[in-house]
Amino acid sequence: MVKEIEKPKTEELIIEAKNFFDYHKKEIGSSLRKGQSVIYLDFMQLTEFSNVLSDEILLNPEETIRLIETAIEESGLISNVRVRLFNLPKTQELKIRNIRSKHLNEMIVVEGIIRQASDVRPQVVNAKFECPSCGTVISVLQIEKKFREPSRCSCGRRGGFKLISKEMVDTQRIVIEEAPESLSGGEQPKRINAFVKEDLVEPKMEEKTTPGSRIKIIGILKEVPVPLSTGGLSTRFELALEVNNLIQLEETFEEFDISDDDEREILELSQDPKIFNHLSKSIAPSIWGYEEIKKSLVLQLFGGVQKTLTDGQKNRGDIHLLLIGDPGVAKSATLTFMSEISPKGRYVVGKSTSGAGLTATVVRDEYLRGWSLEAGAMVLANKGLVCIDELEKMDPQDRSAMHEAMEQQTITISKANVQARLRAETSVLAAANPKFGRFDPYQSIAQQIDLPPTLINRFDVIFTLRDIPNKEKDQKIATHVLQEHLNEGKDMLIPRELFRKYVAYAKQKIFPKLSAEAVEEIKNFYVDLRNRPVASESAMRPIPISARQLQALIRMAEASAKIRLSQTVSIEDARNAIEIMKYYLMQVGYDYESKTIDIDRIGSKFSSSQRNKIFTVKDTIIHLESRIGKLIPIEEIEKELENKLDKEEIEEAINKLVINSEIFKPRRGYVQRM
Repeated sequence: MVKEIEKPKTEELIIEAKNFFDYHKKEIGSSLRKGQSVIYLDFMQLTEFSNVLSDEILLNPEETIRLIETAIEESGLISNVRVRLFNLPKTQELKIRNIRSKHLNEMIVVEGIIRQASDVRPQVVNAKFECPSCGTVISVLQIEKKFREPSRCSCGRRGGFKLISKEMVDTQRIVIEEAPESLSGGEQPKRINAFVKEDLVEPKMEEKTTPGSRIKIIGILKEVPVPLSTGGLSTRFELALEVNNLIQLEETFEEFDISDDDEREILELSQDPKIFNHLSKSIAPSIWGYEEIKKSLVLQLFGGVQKTLTDGQKNRGDIHLLLIGDPGVAKSATLTFMSEISPKGRYVVGKSTSGAGLTATVVRDEYLRGWSLEAGAMVLANKGLVCIDELEKMDPQDRSAMHEAMEQQTITISKANVQARLRAETSVLAAANPKFGRFDPYQSIAQQIDLPPTLINRFDVIFTLRDIPNKEKDQKIATHVLQEHLNEGKDMLIPRELFRKYVAYAKQKIFPKLSAEAVEEIKNFYVDLRNRPVASESAMRPIPISARQLQALIRMAEASAKIRLSQTVSIEDARNAIEIMKYYLMQVGYDYESKTIDIDRIGSKFSSSQRNKIFTVKDTIIHLESRIGKLIPIEEIEKELENKLDKEEIEEAINKLVINSEIFKPRRGYVQRM
């Protein structure tokens, strides 16, 4: 009697499914065009069409999905089809910590970060056996972990069956952990195992399931028996998700899906001659001013073009920015905004970040009984942006891990038995505070930040954010901040989604080449700046700009061309880049003594003019040594340099030489070489 009631229900569901696909032929058509045997079903569309089907999917998912697949196969268009669901109702979304036994065998949605992913391995789902006595073929479904053989044949034979064939599918186990933002207070993030198989483990999907990716999983909750050491089964069961569909929540700009309507809107926008200004005004609209910095941030989002030279060397296209500023000038707010608008953006804070958390670390894997790699922020943000706040508070060893990632854009790990080279094509936006809390404009930048010159040098552009009282400016800031509180935030000039799609379109389609005029413009700027007449006639000239800044100019000019969606870098783009570079060099690299721009004020402990004085004093000491002997009175040095340097300058130079262990003071008023 019961079977008779169920049977029409099954047929009824198949008929419902057929009717639904008659109405919505688009889904089948699009997967046929792609040559896939996978159909993506919008659950909301299904609910509008048939309540019976949608309710049945939620309560009894496995059988219902099998029936829908049967219905599609019976239409004769696709064979061996798989149905993948998306757009499930909010009621099915669960936090991992709230999953209970009442949810078993239901269709649920879980969001989180992938922590571990095993290798893809084949698993037997069905095996066929032949009976040697009567030749009957018996097929056995393989559901449990243990491989099952048929217990007996219809002819009465038990055991000794011959295995003819086995049906296999690819499977992979991933461990999902709750996303940190869904936790409250001091909760520990919970984890759950998920099993992914068939088309979800294809190579192109596997990129989405790398550890560290944020995903949404739609799947059926299953119990997994736990074997005891005695050989029996435990009364406690483990929970695992059998995945129906994986949806990636973070996409790189290259993976963004841009429809024809979006493309039309983007091309219209690009025709606007003021597009650069509009984009820069859309960056952190809640922060007043900083036009040059916002323009640089737009250029950083678009990035230059990565080039591989014929000798195999790679020139990076990513632009790195460093903001150094007095407290309270909205550095952190800018960084947070940028990490949210950029896909695969990561925000990390100096003190609480280790080298392993930034690059990669090798951990003991309990499942595979070996070592496995866990990626850090710079690897997870590959093709994205990593924002590092309070850079100067990081441990020096941890900071050194960034060197390779910033210039070579790879991270090499050699630990335990793991030798790996990971890609980290990441733009870095960092913020730091001056050593003594606020800036002293007359000292070199390097003296005021606790950062090694090698790291400072790797940034394309460095901005100083100064907080200097100025009545007019202060009034504007105050008005802006108070207005923000009244209006609860100002809208972006270009809406957020369109902004992201615009950048994505430029990154996917536009790879500008330098025009002859742009090359000439950049070359003239570089050569003129390096060979300017210098006020002080000394042997060592200050170096205003180095080849590294030349590379930065090229990258910024390319990014400027991308903003206009142009395939050639025009003279205007070169000028945009030069303007920003001039602004940055005047802010950071201007030496007040020699009245010239000096790159050493940025990248090294002494400016060129300071270094010249030190060398002059050192030369005098060597010269006097041949006349007086080892012990040299400071008075004699002052006499020698009477018209060249004043007393304070000589004293400062001597102190610097003492610090660097070139000379020492054996007694008061005397110096001696080491």
